Amino acid sequence: MCSRTTKSGRTGRPRNAAADRAILAATREALVELGWSKLTMGDVSSRAGVAKTTLYRRWAGKNELVVDAVAELFDELKLPDRGSLEADIEGVVLQFAALLERPEAKTALMAVVAESTRDEALRERIRSAIVDRQKHLVLLGRQRAQERGELPDEEDAELAGRATDLIFDVIAGTVVHRALVSAEPVDELWTATFTALLVHGLRGTTPG
Repeated sequence: MCSRTTKSGRTGRPRNAAADRAILAATREALVELGWSKLTMGDVSSRAGVAKTTLYRRWAGKNELVVDAVAELFDELKLPDRGSLEADIEGVVLQFAALLERPEAKTALMAVVAESTRDEALRERIRSAIVDRQKHLVLLGRQRAQERGELPDEEDAELAGRATDLIFDVIAGTVVHRALVSAEPVDELWTATFTALLVHGLRGTTPG
């Protein structure tokens, strides 16, 4: 798990990874049971078996805590090498969809996104803790595809960065909309069709 940031300038004893995991798991459990509005730091500390002061040494408040609880779930996503660009994309899409089926992931993600519409600081934390961190999957997938000769090398770093952002937005946005907004299945057939559209464009939507 990547290290989390807390209030600047804070010093003290080293972070306890086991305690962090317990706190983040308790946060997701409480969010499913109570919802965003009723969730409190006190409830999380009770469930995790730690003092409330322990929470505040690590997180400034509920917003930061819940985002990190969601980010820990997203950190489970991997990109195994399945031999081709399309197979790699299909694999990570199905992983992502399975993650979104979990009540703690679905509830936590929808809660922080809804709350972030009124909170710019929360939006920025979502970008840094979840979105920017998960873009490494896109970078890895493109690098593998270039090494296989499936994609051309890109010398313009700025254009490559824009492409990475766009690919991430298309994949993440489409899967979230399909799974959580439309509430439709993200099965193997849908995933293959979506991947063909992504890789080949509008003229190549039939999975091969």
